[in-house]
Amino acid sequence: MSQDNQISVEIPVQTTDTLLQSLQEAKNALAPFLQALTNEERANMLKMGDKSAPTVQKVKSYLETNPEFAPSYMDKVEFLKDEAVVSQLTPISNILNQLASDVEDTLMLAGSEALKSSLLYYGQVKEANNKGVTSAKPIYEDLKKRFSKR
Repeated sequence: MSQDNQISVEIPVQTTDTLLQSLQEAKNALAPFLQALTNEERANMLKMGDKSAPTVQKVKSYLETNPEFAPSYMDKVEFLKDEAVVSQLTPISNILNQLASDVEDTLMLAGSEALKSSLLYYGQVKEANNKGVTSAKPIYEDLKKRFSKR
């Protein structure tokens, strides 16, 4: 029985080590500026998305050219700082999202193929055990715990 093999790569350990180090350095560099939110805070927060981001940028532009319309209770300095953070972090977020998506897809594909092969191996060991091949029994006994349907 032939298997479809959609992925056949070997990532050098040096590549993953270097990447992990670089990602840790990036995380450490940004840590003092990042804020974690609870699920409740996320759910109750006004969210800026792709459609509202240009509006915020346009308001920034108008605030710079026509500051007389800013309400006295609006903290202009904080608004400009918040908009700047959004502008700085958006391209970083885009790259991280692309990377995360590609890594997750590759993990899923490689994991799926590895699991399929594992099931094939287990099936062969199970069959050998059923036919009385004594060397298959300890392998079967060990693997059946992991492959038994619950």
